[in-house]
Amino acid sequence: MEFEIIKKGDQIVVKVLSKKLDTNNAPELKSELIVLGNDGAKNIILDVSNCSYVDSSGLSAILVANRLCEDAIGTFILCGLQPDVENLIRISMLHTVLLITKDVEEAEKLLIEKSNL
Repeated sequence: MEFEIIKKGDQIVVKVLSKKLDTNNAPELKSELIVLGNDGAKNIILDVSNCSYVDSSGLSAILVANRLCEDAIGTFILCGLQPDVENLIRISMLHTVLLITKDVEEAEKLLIEKSNL
């Protein structure tokens, strides 16, 4: 497994441990995200701070997580973008669709604030 899953109350933090999120590991991540969604997860934080490279398969896994959270009326947050990954997100205009924070702590604060509304 090239990622770590940490359940914290009503949120799940998925940390990608490899340097790349690509065709070699994105399908496994996508499958795990679908399992989490089927188990009722609605707030997912995806930490890609270890990733310096993401390809279209990785973007697809990110979008699957976003859709699962939207369908569950929850929140998906992407965090820890390295410069090359952030450039790809911006080029593909996904920064207009995704909620992005600099780190997990900021994402957790955002979820707490949202739950207090």
